[in-house]
Amino acid sequence: MVALSEAQLADPVALTRALVDIESVSGDEKTITDVIVAALDGHAHLDVQRDGNVVVARTRLGRDTRLALAGHTDTVPLHDNFPSHTDGDIMYGCGTCDMKSGTAIALHLAHTLTDPVYDLTYVFYDCEEIESERNGLGRLARTRPDWLAADFAFLLEPSHGEVEAGCQGTMRVEVRTHGKRAHSARSWLGDNAIHRAADILQRLRDYEARTVDIDGCRYREGLNAVRISGGVAGNVIPDACAVEVNFRIAPDRSIDDAKRHVAEVFDGFDLTVTDAAPAASPGLSAPHAREFLAAVGRDPVAKLGWTDVARFATLGIPAVNFGPGDPNLAHTKDEHVSCARIIECADTLRDYLTGAGR
Repeated sequence: MVALSEAQLADPVALTRALVDIESVSGDEKTITDVIVAALDGHAHLDVQRDGNVVVARTRLGRDTRLALAGHTDTVPLHDNFPSHTDGDIMYGCGTCDMKSGTAIALHLAHTLTDPVYDLTYVFYDCEEIESERNGLGRLARTRPDWLAADFAFLLEPSHGEVEAGCQGTMRVEVRTHGKRAHSARSWLGDNAIHRAADILQRLRDYEARTVDIDGCRYREGLNAVRISGGVAGNVIPDACAVEVNFRIAPDRSIDDAKRHVAEVFDGFDLTVTDAAPAASPGLSAPHAREFLAAVGRDPVAKLGWTDVARFATLGIPAVNFGPGDPNLAHTKDEHVSCARIIECADTLRDYLTGAGR
């Protein structure tokens, strides 16, 4: 097992590079989890616990307030972008943006921050990039919510150094058509289910997505076909077709509201909701959100995507997204992060957690 050096733990840029160079595609996080546990064990100021490939490290300093910092350890599959390399200020590699640079900041602070003004909980979790039922933070929220208890949380997802508030919800729906098989030479004897899907696609083309302003943050919804499946053989009129549709949901809709809306859009079709995760409201009325925004000195923006702030919100814990990566680079082949941005975000969080400058 690779061991992190004191020099790496003391430098969030070097630590990002070290974590990126540990392969940890979703479902294969044991090695990186072992490395994190080894780096945190033995710290007098931390109580370290592990559940599968989730690590929680907590201070017990008797402070009145507890804040959480969370980051996932997995990445999407490699795409000729491993290991990392650096060109000037830019570090390239799978996970540099989403989200090992943010996770490295949390690990760096856990190692170096021994006397914060708040009690702190650091959470490092697996399986964020795949189906929600495998998400390590979600599992902990169901089985050990006491481990996550906090007054406020920072999710170090890529936000380009901005405070991204809340998140969109997401829903996947399978919309199906049915027909009748026939030989393609005598197509009039059948009913082509793929042709019937044209109405589904037309409804999507005509769909006008809402833009919703909540607490000064603009959330844009989206309803899009992401996959079509159907067909039997090259000489058979198909009797079934399915269009997978992804609905990105603004925080003013619940999952039940979203289900009703999708059912209205595809009225007359057979459909099934296959996956859903709720949105999270901005939570900017929370005192720590207001204080942190003042510390950052910039207005918040909406998180256009789903993140685990929604899981914290379900537990009654207000949370924001704040990390060095550019979210537009997440999951791309040339994924990269600015080393200067890593340092800037680490310094901003350190100053806030230690009360510097107040």
